[in-house]
Parts: sequence; structure tokens; C-alpha cells
Amino acid sequence: MEKLSRTIPWLFDSRKGLTNHLMPRWIFLRALALIYFSAFYSLLFQIDGLIGSQGILPAKDYLAAVAASYSGLSRFWFAPSLYWLSASSHALMALTWLGLLAAVCAVLNLWPRLSLFVCFICFLSFVSAASDFSSYQSDGMLLEAGFLSLFLTPPGLRPGWAAKHPPIRASYFLLLWEWFRIYFESGAVKLLSGDSQWRHLTALDDYYQNGPLPSWIGWYIAHLPHWFHVATTAVTLVLELVIVLMLFFPRHMRMICFWIVTPWQIGVILTANYTFLNYLVLALGFLLLDDRFFHRCVPTRLRHLTRAETIVEIADNNPASPAPSTILQHLHSLCVAIVAVLLTCIGYATTAGLVGMFLRPNPLPLPPVEALRPFRIANDYGLFAVMTRGRYEIEFQGSNDNRNWTPYPFRYKPQALNERPGLYAPYQPRFDWNLWFASLGDWRQNQIVPLTEEKLLANDASVLRLFRGNPFAQSAPHYVRAVLWQYWFTSIEEKQRTGNWWRRSLLGQYAPTLTIDGGGKTSVIDEPDPLPLHE
Repeated sequence: MEKLSRTIPWLFDSRKGLTNHLMPRWIFLRALALIYFSAFYSLLFQIDGLIGSQGILPAKDYLAAVAASYSGLSRFWFAPSLYWLSASSHALMALTWLGLLAAVCAVLNLWPRLSLFVCFICFLSFVSAASDFSSYQSDGMLLEAGFLSLFLTPPGLRPGWAAKHPPIRASYFLLLWEWFRIYFESGAVKLLSGDSQWRHLTALDDYYQNGPLPSWIGWYIAHLPHWFHVATTAVTLVLELVIVLMLFFPRHMRMICFWIVTPWQIGVILTANYTFLNYLVLALGFLLLDDRFFHRCVPTRLRHLTRAETIVEIADNNPASPAPSTILQHLHSLCVAIVAVLLTCIGYATTAGLVGMFLRPNPLPLPPVEALRPFRIANDYGLFAVMTRGRYEIEFQGSNDNRNWTPYPFRYKPQALNERPGLYAPYQPRFDWNLWFASLGDWRQNQIVPLTEEKLLANDASVLRLFRGNPFAQSAPHYVRAVLWQYWFTSIEEKQRTGNWWRRSLLGQYAPTLTIDGGGKTSVIDEPDPLPLHE
């Protein structure tokens, strides 16, 4: 019992935290705030068209469906969101602006604990009510890291290095545990899925072309020799399943791990657009470091700023605080107990998820895992378990005569053959992103497509802002349909000859052609035959 009474404060009390990890914490928290900023910034231009009052999937309709399915207070647990107070377009924008401003404060290290708490609540509110537009692993990664960071962040209005409030060991480790699981679970699902492309080391042959939003750098990498793609596929598996195990080895091994995974993440960032996902994983990797690392890496004239002894000395030179009263000591003990319970629950839930990947049925009790699931703070990860075997693009088209069709131009996803693929991350175009997932299945399982068609028939301004332009600005089209194309990167010779980055072939109509009948209701003109399933 005495040993336990010493262990709990050692793990969960910031007074006994990691005094030699002040700089990695400072860097990570600034990076986390910037990632929050990117998430809210992208929502400023999209949230109204996605889940606003007149959006594709209005949050108010989703919350109404939740309220009809869950009685009493359980609905708030299933969908923890401030949008319950109001899901109007103005309320959604207000919360987005609030999250954005809180992120700026956190970047500037202004009341970081409160600022990051506001960021977490605002982003959780969006994710919990955005249904199909928030079903990404990246959203769960940010919420998990954001919640754990609340226990890592020092108190105070301008805490600086906060040497008197060093990182709590448990929160620091759980953030590294998240970093490890993102890699390791992604490697594990690649093998457990049985995908032949990973077994035969051909998974990256078409990876740069077939991902959600390719980049122009990825176009050039895709044309490297086959042996390069085989090698990078093998290295990916080794990195995700072996290299990341260096987390559990002594300090110098963690430093080596950092210098391996960091360039790798930068390479992924440059060759694809996975929103803020890779930026978050990159930022988590800095927690592998310590103050001594930074002291050796910075210029000589700045080394005095990175010495843990100097930082602690500055803190000690501040006016001493009076000894806490007995009441404050009890309150502090209560806070430590609450932190211990919360972090232990997350540690258990995430461990159970990892065990469940390898043992079916999972031998561990799962109710704690299910209880945390709505908050997305204890997640399972598994990126690219099965590689897509083709690039398919949905295109919306409008017409006034049902014969001549004009496409609606997208902002981010491939469309024009001569348009160079961009670098957008960490900006997340959720509409374009969702259409990539929809293209891999049938429109009946992807209702955002016919719902978008309905909005285009009405020339809905909020949804049209998700596009680059409106070819029917004068008046709404009489007909709207969605067709499906298959895209490929052009060869080097073809690009030199035509200037095109892409070539494409029309596969057929993806979703029904819609029109507005005489009674003002939406009606179906024709319904396409099911397209061949994409392998």
C-alpha cells in the first residue's frame, strides 16, 4: 500500500513530473495549437455547406435523430456537443471562431490549459454532430492528443517553461503511446488484412496516384523505378512494426528513432495530402526528445535557454509561494485522484483496442472502451490496411436540356487534366475528401451525393461555396447528375507532349439524374445501373 501511495503521485502529480522534458512539451503544445488552428480555419469555409442549417447533412437533423433514439441524458453522452444548445449556421460559425481564437491563444502560450480545453470542446462538438463528415481517423487522433494534452499543459496565464509544473508522467507516456499505436496498429492491420499488395511489396506502386488528394511531388515520385516502390513498401512495414519499438528502449535509441521517423513523416507530407494527420504524428514524435537533446542541438549562444538547470533556476528565483493550506492540499490530492482515474481509463481502453487486434474475441472487458467511444479519446488506428486499386472521381454536372452537361469545378480534388495536383495539408477539404471515399462504393451507401445534387438544383449558396465556381450562376440548372471517372497519372512522355498531369476515362453515371417537377419537388429522371465494383 505504501508503494502504491508513492507510485500514484509519481505517475499522476505534476509536482513530481518530468523535469527534463520541458522543451519537448513546449514545442509539442505549440504544434498542437497550430494543428487545431488548421482544423478550425478549414471549417470556417466549409462548415455551413457541410452541416449548417441548409447544408448537405445538417447537424440539427442529426441531433434530432439522436434525440429520437436515445432518451434522457444518454443522448448527450452519445453525441457530446455544444450544438445541442443551437445548431444554427450562426452558432456553428461562432463556435468555429471561438475554437480558432483559442488556438491562437494557445500558440502564443496565453492561458494554454484553458485555451486547449476550449479547442478540444469546440472540435469535439463538431466531430460529434458532423456524422459522415467527421468519420476520419485523423479527427480521433486530434481529439485523443488534445484530451491527453490537457493534463500535460501547465496552468497559469503566461506559464513560460513552467518548470514548477513539469509534465505529468502518465499523460506524457500516453501521448507517446498514441504515437506508437498510430504506427504499430497501422503496420499490424496491413498484415492482418491479408492484402496481397502488402504481402508482395507492391502496395506503393500506385499509392501516389490513388490516394484521396495526390500532390505534384507525388506525381514525380510515382514515376521512379519499381525497385524504389518495393523498397519503400518494405521500409514502411519495418518502420511501423519494428523501428517504433525503440520507444521502449533507452534514451539514445529513442533519439535514433526520432531521426528515422521524422524525415519519413516529412516525406509523406510532401507526397500526399492527409490533412493534419501527418503533422500531428510529426509533432508527437518530438516527445521522444528531452531537454538535453535540445541543449546539444541549438547554437552555442542560445544554449543557456535550453539548459534544464537554467530553466529551473529561473523558476526558483521567482517569489516563493506561501505554503498551501490543508484545504488546498486536499483539493490537490483530489485532482491527482481524478487525473489518475481518467488517464488509467484511457490507458486501459487503448490497450484493450491493441489486444483486440490480435486476439478475437477480445479477452479483456470492453464496457470501459465502449463508454469512451463517443468522445473519440481512446481510439483504434489502422491506416491503409487495404490499398485502393484505382483512382475514381465523382463529378457533378448540370444541364438545362438533359443532353448538354456542364461540370461543377472542384476546389481541391483532381478534375481538369492539365491542373497540377496541389499541396493543401494541413488544410482539410472534407467535401472533396468524402467524395473520394464515396467513389469507392455505391451511391446508395453514400447519400451525400444525391443530397448534394438536390442542393445544386436549388442553387444553394452554402453548398456552392464548397465548389470552385458555379456554372449556373444566373439560374439553377433544370437537371443535375453525378458521373464517375477513372483517373491515372500521365506518363512523363505524355506530360511533356500535352502538359497534362492526368488522363481519364468515363465509367458511367454514378447517381440518379434529378430535376424539380412542376410541383416544386425533387424527382428522379433516371437511375443508373450499378457500376462494376472497384477492386
